[in-house]
Amino acid sequence: MKKLNIAIDGPAGAGKSTIAKALAKKLNMIYVDTGAMYRAIGLHCSRKQIAGDDAQAVEAECDNIHVSIVYENGEQVVCLNGENVNEQIRTAQAGSMASAVSVHKKVRAKMVELQKKLAADTSVVMDGRDIGTVVLPNAEVKIYLTASSAVRAKRRYDELTAKGQDCDLETLKKEIEERDYRDMNREISPLKKAEDAIELDTSELSIEEVVETMMKIVAEKAEK
Repeated sequence: MKKLNIAIDGPAGAGKSTIAKALAKKLNMIYVDTGAMYRAIGLHCSRKQIAGDDAQAVEAECDNIHVSIVYENGEQVVCLNGENVNEQIRTAQAGSMASAVSVHKKVRAKMVELQKKLAADTSVVMDGRDIGTVVLPNAEVKIYLTASSAVRAKRRYDELTAKGQDCDLETLKKEIEERDYRDMNREISPLKKAEDAIELDTSELSIEEVVETMMKIVAEKAEK
């Protein structure tokens, strides 16, 4: 297959990471979870007791943050200043902090530059909030994944409880809706569907059904 960039955007809990990872595996492509990169920055700020909405403090700290992605045994490992933080960035708090710090100009510039480099010379499946609109505007395939806030909250609830974390379904739904608002209304690179993206609602679909649909979309685009 020729070099191919696949951009997957959508709100929190739409299944982007799970779907993108499965799609990349089927296509034998590299998967880049951009949300994890922002979560790493949020984790660093939390450790430094820096509020996510403190733009001056967050941007001042950027020079002390190095986020990289490496692959070990085919799996993506997110490193924060050399430390594997895959587990630490998967909490609800890390997700909220990621949304908070991602609005800041210097943070986004730092991450977008790295993400563009990752996709410049190799085929990637990349998911996030602004991949098809900002990071990879020329991606051959653009898909916008979405689902109702109730469905997304239930998925997050199941994920967290499976890990033994105590959480409340209604609280998660409220947090997701608040995060949607922040992501869609931020000044820099807001979450929105690219004009040439194909929208796919995953509310009533299984992971396998979504991946199968996306494989067909990729096959059609690859032929052109």
